Amino acid sequence: MVQPTGTYKVKFETSAGDFTLLVHRDWAPLGAQRFHEMVKAGFYNECRFFRVVPGFMVQFGISGTPSVQEQWDRRISDDKVKESNKRGYITFATSGANSRTSQVFINFADNTSLDSQGFSPFGEVIEGMESVDSIHSGYGEQPDQGQITTVGNEYLSEHFPDLDYVEKATIVEE
Repeated sequence: MVQPTGTYKVKFETSAGDFTLLVHRDWAPLGAQRFHEMVKAGFYNECRFFRVVPGFMVQFGISGTPSVQEQWDRRISDDKVKESNKRGYITFATSGANSRTSQVFINFADNTSLDSQGFSPFGEVIEGMESVDSIHSGYGEQPDQGQITTVGNEYLSEHFPDLDYVEKATIVEE
């Protein structure tokens, strides 16, 4: 059941340092609920930051274990965009209407052009933005998302060994 109000905090321990998100359920109720479920299930643990575009965003959320990824491929409906894509805000990635699954990104800058494209932020970095800023960006958009989905972290470790990753994501306050 979707809880439409309230907030919760998620601490991310990463190879680039820690950061904490404050998730606002009323900003994007479906996205906030899905993210809560995924963090509780440990989905983001060991996920690599596979797409890092300086001045734009950092993306993650393809499981390093293909069988786990399959469990979370169910799409969720879009939320209305209530907040702008500002620096430090987290949003589900999408490839079109109602196509959100597991991938999320954190904005490195104010990306207001994403608002009209349906990207609805559901939370914000409240501690550790310097860690987010320091995530390795040397590979840009090179990692192949299809290979990550089918082969997992084995593909990334072999071809992109310097990628930073989530060690553990934990809900620390509800």
